[in-house]
Amino acid sequence: MSNGAFAAAMAVLPDYLGQHVLLSVSALLLGIAISLPLAIVSAQSRSLREPVLALANIVQTIPGLALLALFYPVLLALSVFTARAFGLRIPALGFLPALLALTLYSMLPVLRNTIAALMGLDPAVKTAARAVGMTPRQSLLIVELPLAAPVIMAGIRIAAVWVIGTATLSTPVGQTSLGNYIFTGLQTENWIFVLFGCVAAGALALVIDRLLALAETGFAQRSRARLIAAFIGVVVVIAASLVPLIGTASGRAVIGAKNFEEQYILSAVIADQLAKAGVPSIRRSDLGSTIIFRALVAGDVDAYVDYSGTIWANEMHRHDMPGRAAVLQQVARWLKTTYGILDVGSLGFENAYVLAMRRDKAKALDIETLADLAAYAPRMKIGGDYEFFSRPEWASIVKTYRMHFAVQRSYQPTFMYRALSDGDVDVISAFSSDGRIAEYHLKLLSDPKSALPPYDAVLLLSPKRAQDAKFFAALKPLAGRIDLTTMQRANLMVDRDKRTPEDVAKWLVQRIRK
Repeated sequence: MSNGAFAAAMAVLPDYLGQHVLLSVSALLLGIAISLPLAIVSAQSRSLREPVLALANIVQTIPGLALLALFYPVLLALSVFTARAFGLRIPALGFLPALLALTLYSMLPVLRNTIAALMGLDPAVKTAARAVGMTPRQSLLIVELPLAAPVIMAGIRIAAVWVIGTATLSTPVGQTSLGNYIFTGLQTENWIFVLFGCVAAGALALVIDRLLALAETGFAQRSRARLIAAFIGVVVVIAASLVPLIGTASGRAVIGAKNFEEQYILSAVIADQLAKAGVPSIRRSDLGSTIIFRALVAGDVDAYVDYSGTIWANEMHRHDMPGRAAVLQQVARWLKTTYGILDVGSLGFENAYVLAMRRDKAKALDIETLADLAAYAPRMKIGGDYEFFSRPEWASIVKTYRMHFAVQRSYQPTFMYRALSDGDVDVISAFSSDGRIAEYHLKLLSDPKSALPPYDAVLLLSPKRAQDAKFFAALKPLAGRIDLTTMQRANLMVDRDKRTPEDVAKWLVQRIRK
């Protein structure tokens, strides 16, 4: 497994590293372009200096992932406005929200160091400059900024390390980065991927920091050779990272995936089908349910697999249960008429939200259904994935069964199953097609009052791709070809056998094409 995982990590390194460097460099340069002029003006104006530094400090208190996520709804609303007003759609997913968030993150060290450096200069220096006839502008450019340069460069070094580290969090907003290793590795328990992502991001930050430290020393010692060496080094690192990206992104379809292994497998299957039809694609993983649906509507994602119950409850806000077939039909019709989204059809299996317990504990307490569980819930702890407790499905369970637990905890899905196995929680929200149900010997509790809707896996195409006959023809053969047993086996290959989602997708494609 180790050799296979390492080879898989190396295979995607050029793309992940190139995307990471492109994002980090763009954010850092934009942050410097904004911060330096603002700091120069602020150093001369106390009324501006204090609010500017206060605002930059406030930005640093916002968790990186939250700041990245906040830009998505802002850009989405702006995209709707510009599309209606000017016919121009702003991409709300991927590079732009990550760029804006990281730009804000980069500003504080540059602002703080530049202001401190300029204000810390000996007043006699400015007096001498003016005594020889320099204008304030000449004094700033010829005397003050060169003297402040080492301190300013120290701030840029700090900003560079912050940006490179925080850029790993851009994966959930659809921007490929070295964080893809970490998020995917955590979900699939591929610790080589997690380690690879951490080491790669750390090594990149260290190399850039050392080169910028060389530039800092060059400014301090007035060494042109050091400055040239630092500049060449930075250019070489950036150029070497970006070369693999040249010509790779244009015209590619975007395949979306949520943040669990089944979605990774299915997105790889979709990419394989498109490649067979001559349609190049890229994948955007670890997207939340609401984000990925909005991205499909906006055209930032071209195709992904969703679940009928998620659309029924979260998007259509329906609480009635007319039956599995009726839900599928009504979901497909609503998607088409409301957004122009094409439902290619059910893949053939259902991945239902269910509550699960350890089999031995459920047997000891004689718990078979959610109705049985309700009597014990006030003395139990429940764990759910990041979304579960904010979803309408959970509200429906609570209302239908009058179920209230003593403790609610949210987990990354991999750790949620381990928490149940280790006894940290008594019940979890599981997925019926998850291979870990068998691996951890779990009991799925039935839902006799139909609080939860059916969750057929459905393949959705964006409004733009719904009109693309080649795209549709490439993906239509997937409809009805994956049964529940096959999907559980595929998931188990990732969970237990530690095979990569891409390898499992190849196995699954072979079964589909037989």
